[in-house]
Amino acid sequence: MAVDQRRSPSSSERKRDPERTRALLLEAAAAEFGAKGYAATRTTDIAARAGVNKQLISYYFGGKEGLYKELATAWHTEGTTMASTEQPLAEVIKAFVMTTAHNRDQGRLWAWANLSGDTPTVDAEFLRGQVEFFRTRQKSGEIPADLDPSLLLLVLMAAAAAPLTLEQTARQLTGEDPATPEFAEKYADQLALLVRHLSGRS
Repeated sequence: MAVDQRRSPSSSERKRDPERTRALLLEAAAAEFGAKGYAATRTTDIAARAGVNKQLISYYFGGKEGLYKELATAWHTEGTTMASTEQPLAEVIKAFVMTTAHNRDQGRLWAWANLSGDTPTVDAEFLRGQVEFFRTRQKSGEIPADLDPSLLLLVLMAAAAAPLTLEQTARQLTGEDPATPEFAEKYADQLALLVRHLSGRS
């Protein structure tokens, strides 16, 4: 039976396992945003994929923009934890490669955001924090003093996402499938080795 998308969610619907409903909506939104980009994604499609009433998107997140921002905030929190200066930079970059490999919807959404420029602005604070992490690493000697921390971060972010954003090129260059876990492991190891050479800690 089709869900009536026009009516407001009932009290019983709102109280029925809200955490599970929110999780379903976030998972569905990541898939839809990743496949179509922010502007082309409809809340109707997100709700249908999640199997819930469309009005619950407004109830829990205030609409499509709020849903997108909650996804981004969760990813940024995870990224900030992974980028801790307590971990060697090579291991941080390797972790980002593997995260993108395991969560391709997230990677595709990031690519869409950069290519289309039509997503809500939510990255600025997170990215400033990442640059500060790089400056701290530079002061400790882990990053050469003659490199610009923000531009180096840009280079490494692009490199970490390359198996996804340059999937066809990667396949042509290597003769391997960039979407496989085996390729991700191999690529992550190579990129980590490159970073260790850069920092003189190989």
